[in-house]
Amino acid sequence: MRILIAAVGRLKQGPERELAERYRKRAADCGRAAGITAVDIVEIRESRTDNAELRMQEEAKAIVQAIPDRAVVVVLDERGTNPTSKVVADHLRAWRLESRPAAVFVIGGHDGTAAVLRQKAGLILAFGAATWPHQLVRIMLLEQLYRAMTILTGHPYHRN
Repeated sequence: MRILIAAVGRLKQGPERELAERYRKRAADCGRAAGITAVDIVEIRESRTDNAELRMQEEAKAIVQAIPDRAVVVVLDERGTNPTSKVVADHLRAWRLESRPAAVFVIGGHDGTAAVLRQKAGLILAFGAATWPHQLVRIMLLEQLYRAMTILTGHPYHRN
């Protein structure tokens, strides 16, 4: 199974991009032992239209094009559930056992995620009730994916 993060916007060069890449690489390296073939990021161009609803729709259209057939879609949204790291690992294990080709984690743009993506989602996740900058959400997601891989492989990084 492949993990794909479809994120609206680009991380500029600097410490946030370096930290995101560090956790992406850790997740990919550790994930191979858990049956994860790749951890990739697709950066979706932000829409420039003036209307927020149209922006979300344009961004959603680009995200949908990046989703492989039969992939499970996970949307990051403040209205989602706030699972433990173990629960995230359990979801990845279950999707892998279902022979899903990919798990696509969607980080929407500044206006959020269009309803069409939330409807496609097999899971909607939140990192608490607070609003987080998109750069930090990407880093936190990558760290949680790395942590999930360590749980799946019995690595001591995660402690209960």
